[in-house]
Amino acid sequence: MAIPLRNTIYDKIKEANSLTDIELYKSLTKDGHIIPEDKFNKLLLDLEILGLITVAWITKEERRIEAKVVEEEVDSIEEQNKEMMEKDYEASFPGFEK
Repeated sequence: MAIPLRNTIYDKIKEANSLTDIELYKSLTKDGHIIPEDKFNKLLLDLEILGLITVAWITKEERRIEAKVVEEEVDSIEEQNKEMMEKDYEASFPGFEK
């Protein structure tokens, strides 16, 4: 089963963390993925819409592509609620002592 091209592109961007579109295109070509420019742009747009990458113009001909870092925000109240629910669940079994 072949890996979708979008995943391959995302993996390359994530591996480099930040690169230009020219560097990415050369890297893909080196690996044997020859992509028309319009399809390459569409794939980058899809990844940007999904919130996985950011694309910014550096010059008129060159773009900077960066992988977005997803940080999960820890909500202390949510954590406390989760702990209380777990304790209540465990306490609901007869003969359970902690």
